[in-house]
Amino acid sequence: MTPITEVEGRRLALSNLEKVIHPATGTTKGEILHYYAITAGAILAHLHNRPVSFLRYPDGPDGQLFFTKNPPPGTPAWVRTAPVPRSEDKKARQVVIQDLASLMWAANLVVEFHTPQWQADEPGVADRMVFDLDPGAPATVAECCAVALWLRERLAADGLHAYAKTSGSKGLHVLVPLEPTPSEKVSAYAKSLAVEGEAALPGLILHRMTRSLRPGKVFVDHSQNSAKKTTATPYTLRARAEPTVSAPVTWEEVGTQQNLVFRIGDIAPRLARYGDLLGPLINLNRARPLP
Repeated sequence: MTPITEVEGRRLALSNLEKVIHPATGTTKGEILHYYAITAGAILAHLHNRPVSFLRYPDGPDGQLFFTKNPPPGTPAWVRTAPVPRSEDKKARQVVIQDLASLMWAANLVVEFHTPQWQADEPGVADRMVFDLDPGAPATVAECCAVALWLRERLAADGLHAYAKTSGSKGLHVLVPLEPTPSEKVSAYAKSLAVEGEAALPGLILHRMTRSLRPGKVFVDHSQNSAKKTTATPYTLRARAEPTVSAPVTWEEVGTQQNLVFRIGDIAPRLARYGDLLGPLINLNRARPLP
């Protein structure tokens, strides 16, 4: 029988709690739900008022993976949705995770959370900028750290504050809080910095996605600033063999290239130690205009 749990007055059917989702560590679906329950305050702040896309992996990372923007079948009526402009569907809506009950409902589907750089009430107006640093083997996260530090210094020269998190996979994300700015302008600026980085460090940085050029370099993916694109939400689990998390990191950790792989058991202690290292992305107390 599927257990029924009440969360903030909402009744939820939480299924297959003993099912192993991450085989390398034997992590079960119940442990995943527990992770989201104890870190809800942090992830909900970054999901707030942003349409969410789901990468679903209900049978684990070796099973079928499917990406969806539309509300999944069976979405409860009490889960908020918001209109999202799409050229192919003028009436499109997406889920907005606003509270613990909605978070646990979504986590029960076994998903990665992906969000755009803009909020639901201002589609296409970004309040953050992101650079996705993706290493091409034999480059590793160590090379990503070097690129992140270059970006931090370059952004500071333009009066912008940068923050970092792991992708939860191989690379890093560098994020910047912004005063609300059209996504087209943010995309153009981000691309210009990626091009500048390649010119400054041609043996390390690549601004183009071309696979044949990527070995040994770090692809600075600026395209996720497009209004149509999304990025892994801070604190989301990733569909990997181990339950890795897209976790905020300190610049000291980036500078020393410490172990930058974090799993679900690491996050609560880090929140207790540091708080939310990406808090300025929410409070916008360090948001600045693009130059």
